[in-house]
Amino acid sequence: MPGPPDSRPSISRRASILRAALRLEKRLLGKRQRPMTQVRKRLELLSPFVPGRRNYTQMTSVDAGGVPGMLAAVAQSRAERCVLYFHGGGYSIGTAALYRDFLWRIADAARAQVLFFDYRLAPEHPFPAALDDAVAAYRWLIGRFDRRHVAFAGDSAGGGLLFAALLRLRDEGVGLPRAAAALSPWTDLALTGASMRSNAVADPMLDPDNLPELVHNYCAAADPRNPYISPVYGDPAGLPPSLIQAGSDEILRDDAVRMADRMRAAGCEAEVEIWAKMPHVWHLYARLIPEGRRAIARIGEFLQQRM
Repeated sequence: MPGPPDSRPSISRRASILRAALRLEKRLLGKRQRPMTQVRKRLELLSPFVPGRRNYTQMTSVDAGGVPGMLAAVAQSRAERCVLYFHGGGYSIGTAALYRDFLWRIADAARAQVLFFDYRLAPEHPFPAALDDAVAAYRWLIGRFDRRHVAFAGDSAGGGLLFAALLRLRDEGVGLPRAAAALSPWTDLALTGASMRSNAVADPMLDPDNLPELVHNYCAAADPRNPYISPVYGDPAGLPPSLIQAGSDEILRDDAVRMADRMRAAGCEAEVEIWAKMPHVWHLYARLIPEGRRAIARIGEFLQQRM
């Protein structure tokens, strides 16, 4: 499998420490399933402690076509560019406050504004609520920005939602953004990727036995192989140039690889980078590990070249 341009056989000491900490947390949590309301309350208590770059970042609340959002900009953000950000969290959690330290980094790397939108969450709002909100937010966005200067980016479940939104927008005849970047995307809610089991022990963060509940919460009665749920089963013809990054030990590694393979087979431009021993969405730990900062810089370079 291809690796990033600066791929190395070893990882930084800080990344090794992070992996150990994540592995310990995974072991302590085990396979216990907590009510989603409890998980959200815990994250709500933690969110004020997420660092940011407040003195240099402008955060503006917006109503993106009926979907609440937060528009982030830094001094380097160009007024005509915008990245629509699809957050992760298994379709069940995720807020702009939790992404505060990450959004400004994407804005800086891409030299763009970043619109984080709060799509409705499962299980209270199962499929297609999140997809409907993504489409509404994009339609609102291209009413204010030339789509040639718009890109998509998203992580984990948000990475899968990103590709699902592209499929639906294409099917509805809506002009697509110029590029997309997916970070450890979850593109197969049927959980059929070989790495789902082969990396079950190696993955320091995710346990495949905890995913079926998230699938049930989001899909409800829908078929998880529906391409608008699991875009790896769709026809990606016509989708924009995409950069897909994943860690070598992730259970979702093959979700990334297979999505890129399907895109290339359909004639799309798709680059996949497999970063050695990186945990799920290591980009969110950019404050702590150099690999996170390098991966974000690579995303920024990719998006800038196309926006």
